[in-house]
Amino acid sequence: MSSPLFDVDALAAEYTAKSPQEVLKLAFEHFDDLWLSFSGADDIVVLDMAWKLNPGLKVFTLDTGRLHPETYRFLEEVRKHYGIQLEVLSPDHQVLEAYVREKGLFDFYENGHGECCGIRKIAPLRRKLATVDAWITGQRRDQSPGTRANVPVVEVDAAFSTADRQLIKFNPLANYSSQDVWNYIRMLEIPYNKLHERGFVSIGCEPCTRPVLPNQHEREGRWWWEEATQKECGLHAGNLIAKN
Repeated sequence: MSSPLFDVDALAAEYTAKSPQEVLKLAFEHFDDLWLSFSGADDIVVLDMAWKLNPGLKVFTLDTGRLHPETYRFLEEVRKHYGIQLEVLSPDHQVLEAYVREKGLFDFYENGHGECCGIRKIAPLRRKLATVDAWITGQRRDQSPGTRANVPVVEVDAAFSTADRQLIKFNPLANYSSQDVWNYIRMLEIPYNKLHERGFVSIGCEPCTRPVLPNQHEREGRWWWEEATQKECGLHAGNLIAKN
């Protein structure tokens, strides 16, 4: 449980310019049931930072069933490299089978990614977050100017909190740039997803992710057929709520 002295707004202001490690220390100090969400992309940086502060940290990942082979191999590499237990969350098979039976495997190209992401990502995440007090993400403000430009380092999760239960969300890399992330990866020689070597910057499901061209923003490689300001799968839907 969180400390009764945990004032989210005050701490968000106090820590807004502090280092990711300081934000992580704050999270570990105040929360016992704290989990880190790892996607298998460049959020390896926040996992590495957190693990160095607490080798016993709890980590989960979402297996949508549509990830790249390279991502699956990377997840296993990370599990072994850090010696951590990686809790893999999967979609409800009955709901997923019914969706695919009715609408096929590529419905999202015609009708938007919302329903598919809702089944493969949001529902499993909601089940998990309903059991925890706080979670850590690798969100950065520079990832998506349309939806993430104002991401705070700590916040009440607007998407997954309920009237009865407040969920706290930490975004230690909020102030980091893509360059900061890759400087960290290179200098410390930590593992990374090999898709990055092929022009993939923002990595999600295989059908909905593609490499970006020079001078394209990284988020242009995700759901490229949709309007740019709505490029959230729902994991961080609070960004859209805050924006609107």
